[in-house]
Amino acid sequence: MNRKALQTLIEASAVKRARIVANGSRLHIEVDAPGRSFVIETDKGAVRTWQSIDSAAKWLRGLGIGQVALELAHWNPDQRSLLA
Repeated sequence: MNRKALQTLIEASAVKRARIVANGSRLHIEVDAPGRSFVIETDKGAVRTWQSIDSAAKWLRGLGIGQVALELAHWNPDQRSLLA
């Protein structure tokens, strides 16, 4: 799901929960809607990632989501990224 599709869900009040999920030093966002969960993707279909909790939270807040859960079980902020 890309930003435009997420904005449509938000406007329809169909977002039940948003999570910032850590994996190594990168973070991605997952959104729950009725009956389905979505991972936020780029317009090209790759998983959209962030380098900091702040940047992911600001991105969600800019879309109008004011409450988010953090899943940090697999977070290792000092891990080197293969994408860097």
